[in-house]
Amino acid sequence: MMTTHGEFNWIELQTHNVNKAIAFYRETIGWNFRAEKMPTGGTYWIGLSSGKPVCGVLTLDNNKGNGEPDRWITYIHVDDLDDAIGRMQTCGGELIKGPWEVPGVGRV
Repeated sequence: MMTTHGEFNWIELQTHNVNKAIAFYRETIGWNFRAEKMPTGGTYWIGLSSGKPVCGVLTLDNNKGNGEPDRWITYIHVDDLDDAIGRMQTCGGELIKGPWEVPGVGRV
């Protein structure tokens, strides 16, 4: 996938009920889903529209008991992640998690 600095390049649904979410998007939009094993365990579902990847879906950890809601996460490509984090913090943003290495993807 070609990426350009500043462009959205991936979206991901993190949910407590993957099966319900997959059924919803399959029925309402017509997406298909392909299961992929994650290196850390579990399954990462790739949402497909006309055979092209459009999103990821994964299970939120129900065992943490922290009441996290289901959510869509949007990823924006930057050429230099450390620089982007520094500029974000200078502008008043807060780094809550990360960055971390995703095998086969890079730092996010």
